[in-house]
Amino acid sequence: MAQDQASAVSPANRWVRIPDGTKVRLREGGQEGVIDGLTELVVGPDRNPDGRTQYRINVGDQDRMLVTETSLQVLTDADGVVLMLKQKPDYRRLVTDRLRGTLQADCFVRSA
Repeated sequence: MAQDQASAVSPANRWVRIPDGTKVRLREGGQEGVIDGLTELVVGPDRNPDGRTQYRINVGDQDRMLVTETSLQVLTDADGVVLMLKQKPDYRRLVTDRLRGTLQADCFVRSA
């Protein structure tokens, strides 16, 4: 039973995927882009908390990067609501609440 409880609270079970269309900034270099999916074709040893994937980030002109959640900061507006492409404010607030429940506070930065 203890093993079942341990697996129920593993990082992969608590992990909340950052949705496609979310605007992000790389912690190193400060390059900005938009999440456009996940890939299981992982480059290098780093992976998201699910243990299998990396985010695919569109950084413009058809350029994509593969990065993990720990390499990203989520961009927000002046009110602290996550910035997303083509999403209504109510959905953005819902996403913000979900992500703030799992990510550290330093993962959120105000867009310039």
